[in-house]
Amino acid sequence: MLLAACNRPDATDAAQERAANDAATATETSLSLTRLDCGEAEFEDMNGFFSDRPGVYPPGPGKVTDSCYLIRHGDQQMVWDTGFPAETKGKPMSRDGMTARIDRTLAEQLQELGVKPEDVNVLGISHMHGDHIGQAAQFTKARLVIGKRDFEGLAGKPDDTFQGWRGAGKALTLASGDVDIFGDGSVTALHLPGHTPDHLALLVRLKSGPVLLTGDLYHSTIAREKKAVPGFNTSREETLASMAKFEKLATETHAKVVIQHEPDDIAKLPAFPKAAE
Repeated sequence: MLLAACNRPDATDAAQERAANDAATATETSLSLTRLDCGEAEFEDMNGFFSDRPGVYPPGPGKVTDSCYLIRHGDQQMVWDTGFPAETKGKPMSRDGMTARIDRTLAEQLQELGVKPEDVNVLGISHMHGDHIGQAAQFTKARLVIGKRDFEGLAGKPDDTFQGWRGAGKALTLASGDVDIFGDGSVTALHLPGHTPDHLALLVRLKSGPVLLTGDLYHSTIAREKKAVPGFNTSREETLASMAKFEKLATETHAKVVIQHEPDDIAKLPAFPKAAE
């Protein structure tokens, strides 16, 4: 019995074995990840906006980036998040202490990569906030992957970006848990609720190593280090639980973590139009 106990793999070993098996499966199909510029926003008070605790951020203004991504999986194309609306190009949008702008639309950047919006097979949305869904309506031919309650939360509203996916027969995956996007373990939408009811992050298992895209689980490196929770999140308790799940996965997979709103994380991926593979 003692020998059996000593030889039995622990939970960490089992998790590492599963991660290795998933990585091996992912490498069977060509996979790449390209960062797209979806704008930037300046805030008059970072702490007041992004933390429900005082003193997390230095006092005063700050800037965040808005990052979207193109994932090529064999002959399939996936876009992850769509940034601020195209209308903010050349016309900055200001409200509630925030000023947002974009320099190039998603369609313009995809064109440089030889991709048209109608060529996109999958549109993944981390959550329902306007800085992540602003250009989504251009991709109505794609299968939409989004959190179930986030999708339902915009139904019937005048600014419902997802009208093109409502109704019978639409290509739609509503997530209430993790979703294996292509069915081979290479790209997984991770169910991490708390920022919004069914918020998602994304794990991309590249040959060079896995990458974790945070969605809005974290808005900055400071937020990750100090576990800062914005006051407008739907659930503080769920957010902290999701952070714990995310960090456990990051440790197990040794993934490169890319915080989508962190300016310093842009350099973690090749500069556009190059892709990480």
